[in-house]
Amino acid sequence: MQTPPKLADRTALDRFRARAARRGHPARFLHEAAASELQERLNEVNRGFTRPAIVTGFPDLWADALPGARIAPDDEALALEPGAHDLVVHAMALHWSADPVGQLVQCRRALVPDGLFLGVFFGGRTLHELRVSLAEAETRVTGGLSPRVAPMGEIRDLGGLLQRAGFALPVADAQPLTASYAGALELMRDLRDMGETNALAARHRAPARRALFVEAARLYAAHFGMTDGRVPATFDLVWLTGWAPAASQPQPLRPGSAAARLADALDTVEFDETATPRGVDRKPS
Repeated sequence: MQTPPKLADRTALDRFRARAARRGHPARFLHEAAASELQERLNEVNRGFTRPAIVTGFPDLWADALPGARIAPDDEALALEPGAHDLVVHAMALHWSADPVGQLVQCRRALVPDGLFLGVFFGGRTLHELRVSLAEAETRVTGGLSPRVAPMGEIRDLGGLLQRAGFALPVADAQPLTASYAGALELMRDLRDMGETNALAARHRAPARRALFVEAARLYAAHFGMTDGRVPATFDLVWLTGWAPAASQPQPLRPGSAAARLADALDTVEFDETATPRGVDRKPS
C-alpha cells in the first residue's frame, strides 16, 4: 500500500493547538456549536451509550461533552482498543488527516457490533472567502502562490469515506455556519486562537510579509464585505454517521427478490420502452 501524502506538519499543528489551549481557546464557539449538535443527534438516536470514546486534538474542549468518555488524540494510530466502545466520536480533527479512511477504519474496529460512529470536522466551503483573498493577495504582493488554507473535502465525496471504511447505514450531511468579523485580520486572529493556523506540510516556512495580510484584508472586504462594513466567514461542519456492521441491522434486498411490482403500488401501467408496439415496424435509423 502507498503511504498517503503528508498533509499536515504535525509538529506545527501540535504547537498551534497547544498555544490555543494556553490561551484558553478564546475562539471556541465552533467547538461549542459542534458539541451542542452532537447532543441533538444523540437524542435523536434514542439509545443509551455506556462506553463512549472521543477522538480529538482538543481534549480540554471535549472532555465534558460525554461524561466518562475515553479521550484519545487524533494520532495516526488511535489509542482505542478493538471492540471496546459502543460510541466513537471523531471531533474537529479529521480535516487534518492525510489518511481519513484509515482513521475511520480504526474507529469502526473500536466499536462493538451495532456501535455508533459520529464524526464532525471542517469541509465544504469552509473559509472559501479567506482562501480566495489570500491567493489573490499573494499573487499581487509576491508574484507567487503558496498553500495557506487546508483543502476541504466536498460532502458528496466525504460520504463515500464511510463506505470505504466498512460502516453500515452511512450518512453524510453538513451544518453550515456563518460568523461575521470586523475584518479579515480579526478572522485570522480567531483562527490562531482556535489552533487552526496554517500547518500544511507544503506551506512556505519563511515568515510572510505583513503587506500580504493587509492586502488580503482589503481584498476580502472588497469581494465579500457586507452592508454594515463587516465581513462573513463561512464554516461548514461536515457530519459523518455510520454504524459498525451487525446481523440485526436492516439489510438491502437481493436484486429481483421483490414480492410486489412497483407499477401495482403506484396503480399505473408498466410500459417497456424497448418493446415494439403492435402494427409498428421498427426501422433502423
